[in-house]
Amino acid sequence: MTRLPRTTVPTGQPLYNNRAGWAHDRLKRAGLSSSPKRGIWCLTEAGRKLAAESTAPLTRMQIQEIARGFLDVRLRTGATDEDLPPPLQPVPSPDTQSPDDRLQEALAEIRAAVAADLLDLLGQVSPKYFETVVLDVLHKLGYGASRRDLQRVGGSGDAGIDGVISLDRLGLEKVYVQAKRWQGAVGRPEIQSFYGALAGQRANKGVFITTSTYTQQAVEFARSVERIVLIDGMRLAGFMMDCQVGVSIQQIGIPKIDSDYFDE
Repeated sequence: MTRLPRTTVPTGQPLYNNRAGWAHDRLKRAGLSSSPKRGIWCLTEAGRKLAAESTAPLTRMQIQEIARGFLDVRLRTGATDEDLPPPLQPVPSPDTQSPDDRLQEALAEIRAAVAADLLDLLGQVSPKYFETVVLDVLHKLGYGASRRDLQRVGGSGDAGIDGVISLDRLGLEKVYVQAKRWQGAVGRPEIQSFYGALAGQRANKGVFITTSTYTQQAVEFARSVERIVLIDGMRLAGFMMDCQVGVSIQQIGIPKIDSDYFDE
């Protein structure tokens, strides 16, 4: 009896979908592809140039460079063709790694790919929905006795405040939240403006969350006032994965010898 090839991966995802997704992730990290909108993939200028110059299928060495040479590249929402990857760095050979090492490396790759996809998705949802996602994450992190204790207040006239968290049932202690999607790094002026909004509310605690990064000046200012916590895009994506907000977790059983069982 002929055995049919497997059509899904262990998570249940179609094999072709899984392979295509990972190929696109590697092409993005190499600066050869981009996803301007959800579900739309296209070659960058560098990708089109490589395709035009490749009159024959890529060699094994070229595929290896694309697949493993840019794993440390941090994908950014709204990246352009000018966002070139760093020089190729040597990677450990699988032959010199233990199964545990390879497992940890694979997990890190998966988290990096999911984080990039999350940031892409967050860049495409409405500002209102993004603020809701942020409050969902903060609640999962333990803020507020119930989800009702986290309220979205963003909109016109919000005075720089997008959400309010009541830390106690009477609402005597509150945390104010600003959630902004940015293409470039958030600078000190934006954090100072948020600080002013907190002062207007007579608030002692604030959380500023963005899908991008912060300048060093912004970080230093937040540290100096001690009442503002900054969360960048990668940290937000990490919280979403850890708290399973918009993310599901696939459990994998790893066998390990129970030494106590064999003690006579």
